[in-house]
Amino acid sequence: MGLGLLLFLAAVALAAEQIAPANPFTTSPQDVLLAPSVSHPMGTDQLGRDIFTGVVRGARTSLRIVAGVVVIASAVGLLVGTVTGLRGGLLDDLVMRITETVQAVPRFLLTILVTGWFGVGATTVAVLLGLTSWPLLARTVRAETLSLARREFVDAARSHGATGAVILFRHVVPSVWPGAVVVMALIASRIVLLEAGLAFLGLSDPNAASWGALVNNAGSYLDRAWWMSVFPGAAIALTVAAFNLLADALGATVDDQS
Repeated sequence: MGLGLLLFLAAVALAAEQIAPANPFTTSPQDVLLAPSVSHPMGTDQLGRDIFTGVVRGARTSLRIVAGVVVIASAVGLLVGTVTGLRGGLLDDLVMRITETVQAVPRFLLTILVTGWFGVGATTVAVLLGLTSWPLLARTVRAETLSLARREFVDAARSHGATGAVILFRHVVPSVWPGAVVVMALIASRIVLLEAGLAFLGLSDPNAASWGALVNNAGSYLDRAWWMSVFPGAAIALTVAAFNLLADALGATVDDQS
């Protein structure tokens, strides 16, 4: 179910222009605060902007940021976790202390500060969240790598003259990858909420539709236009649920195989 929801959301994001070709920021004074109807399936806001168009375009914004964060966090987390787990010693202790330091930094506050300095934008948010989201994955991969480093097949590879790089990419990474994917799915669900929270505070690209910005815009109209908050809020909840369902299913599969 989680995978099906994510595939559906990905299809919506990829075909956003075809599904909702109108500009999500186009105002229409004669269509102010219209309830959901055939012409406006999710109603309109206080400026006459179509909520359906904003939600559809917001899917692309959110999933693009999630994809960027997952790619960055996966690259850093896998590299740090596998290398420190195999090497051990002083390198392991040093990198783990750095990892703990990164984990202790409040990402939300850091993102607010950085976007204040460098300006808001999807790329800035994706890079910053990616560079602060890898510690959980690194620690998980490191623990698994420490276990694998003591396995007989790794000792056999060393005895046959396999280099560290060969052991890492041929034996360790394929073994830790299933567990790493579970952590990546959990990270993705958190990033959806973080991105929506930043957009809710106005720290998103003003030229791109965002679910969080739509929810923020609805704050003053909850008693008159319920649809302004319900539909973008449902999109956020659906996406988070999809990633969590996928993580649970993958985690159960990994446990069964182990």
